[in-house]
Amino acid sequence: MNRMFVAVVPPESVIEDLDEFMSVRRDAAPFRWSTPDQLHLTLAFAEHVPDRSLDDAIERLATAAGRRTPFDLTVTGGGAFPNVVEGKVLYAGVETDAAEELDRTAAGAKNALVKAGVEVDGGRFRPHVTVARTGAPVELSNWVRLLDAYRGPTWTVSSFVLVHSRLGEGPRKRPAYEVVAEFPFG
Repeated sequence: MNRMFVAVVPPESVIEDLDEFMSVRRDAAPFRWSTPDQLHLTLAFAEHVPDRSLDDAIERLATAAGRRTPFDLTVTGGGAFPNVVEGKVLYAGVETDAAEELDRTAAGAKNALVKAGVEVDGGRFRPHVTVARTGAPVELSNWVRLLDAYRGPTWTVSSFVLVHSRLGEGPRKRPAYEVVAEFPFG
């Protein structure tokens, strides 16, 4: 069994810009801050991907990506899950003129996994880039206001990736991420 997710990974310049914005603020809170190599926009998440389903999932993800067209995306603004008053996840938002294409991209990734016999976790797609986890619920409105002032560089999304996530195998017991395959659009 494999813990996996399908994601859009921003280019290095976008990750560096967001990381630089957050780096000078990280000492202000004892959160579990996302490291640059962990910054991504999850399209679909699956806690358990059976080995027998992996090849089929990869084929179906390639087909799903082939149906998508590139679109521009910007990391900007912020929010918290489940809400700002009792936040457990602090995130940067995203903005695009192609919201429908982004939604279709996420739906296509999710459907590809489901058709391959993989149970996909999570509810409605809410595009975001997780920047920190708090552990216990925390009032995060000041952090969300701070992120509302952030606007990163725009880039063109032209692929997504399938990532294997190994809990506790990264530095300081964080997850270790390994890209299994990249799927170009169109």
